[in-house]
Amino acid sequence: MNIILLGAPGAGKGTQASRISDTYKLPHISTGDIFRENIKNETPIGLLAKSYIDKGQLVPDEVTCKIVEERIAREDCKNGYMLDGFPRTIAQAEALDKITKIDLVINIDVDFSLLLDRLCGRRVCKDCGESYHISRLNGETNCSRCGGELYQRKDDNPETVQSRLDVYNAQTSPLIEYYTAKGLLFNVGGNTTPEAVFAEVSKKLDSMK
Repeated sequence: MNIILLGAPGAGKGTQASRISDTYKLPHISTGDIFRENIKNETPIGLLAKSYIDKGQLVPDEVTCKIVEERIAREDCKNGYMLDGFPRTIAQAEALDKITKIDLVINIDVDFSLLLDRLCGRRVCKDCGESYHISRLNGETNCSRCGGELYQRKDDNPETVQSRLDVYNAQTSPLIEYYTAKGLLFNVGGNTTPEAVFAEVSKKLDSMK
């Protein structure tokens, strides 16, 4: 099963991606992680991406698509995978259609009024990337999953968060209409608890087996 995970910043994609990956044994493919891996290993495509990043420029769609194409061609993706952070635009979605077949697009729908609080109160594990909210930590400063130190991302401040939400609205939210038209979109309300969201997602995924 090939899945795309959509949702605005703070919608809870990271939490749901972790649970989906663990439960359904699907590789969690984050474009950010792929970029970092290729840049670290100095692959040709990684060096090309780095040349844009170092200039403060956006990496062109064709480079991003090539990195994704190479990742999903690996052996661990032969029975399916979950894309997180890609596609971000209609152009990327159209390019992805030429590379692979998508079975389901999960959109975590959260009221934007809740996202500012979620993101500004978010803490992330330095080691495994698991996300938490300060309201649920009870003073804990380490990850319950791996024991790593929790920290606040520099971009989790009100001004930057609002800017990220504006960018999402302009570029990524049109993907909802794109995948709705294809009959692939599954909307799940994200205003509730992570457990409730995962229960709805699981019900949908189990029905597709």
